[in-house]
Amino acid sequence: MKLPSIITTFWRRLKTPSKVAAGVVLFMGFAGGLLFWGAFNTGMEYTNTEEFCSGCHAPIVKEIRETIHFSNRSGVRAICSDCHVPHNWTDKIIRKVQASKELFAFAIGTIDTDEKFKARRAHLADREWKRMKGNNSQECRNCHEFDYMDFSEQGPRSAKQHSTALAKGEKTCVDCHKGIAHKLPDMKGVEGWQ
Repeated sequence: MKLPSIITTFWRRLKTPSKVAAGVVLFMGFAGGLLFWGAFNTGMEYTNTEEFCSGCHAPIVKEIRETIHFSNRSGVRAICSDCHVPHNWTDKIIRKVQASKELFAFAIGTIDTDEKFKARRAHLADREWKRMKGNNSQECRNCHEFDYMDFSEQGPRSAKQHSTALAKGEKTCVDCHKGIAHKLPDMKGVEGWQ
């Protein structure tokens, strides 16, 4: 057999695959897609656990255990991802990509010790508050919605503030509740803070 006829024969087989070969390729593509999606989803879920978050943010995770979001009369408990990862899929993916910068910062040693973390804490808090202000505190509103608040069960000051915020629509949760789940960091030296 001459070289051109080998190439011609090979090309002809490629152009007209058998039904079995086409079925195998389709099955492999489907199985590969399932495996990829399963691995991707497992990874996404794992990065939403407190165990994962405490790898870099251990002081913060310890701090949360002293708040109403960790232990309360109703037994409802929020974990890190409830407040820091949007629930809808598109925004969640965007937030995960943004958070990869935090993983990089930890890997290169920017926040790998408690001291370094505390030194950067004001900057990190300010950035997170701006993010939450920008999305109208959507993560808070996944659990706390003005429409379902019973103002008669709140203290007079809270009821007044919440009803005013609802009526005006100017403020968002993070404007008043910056210290609700974390201790407020020392904001000296952060632009816009006094």
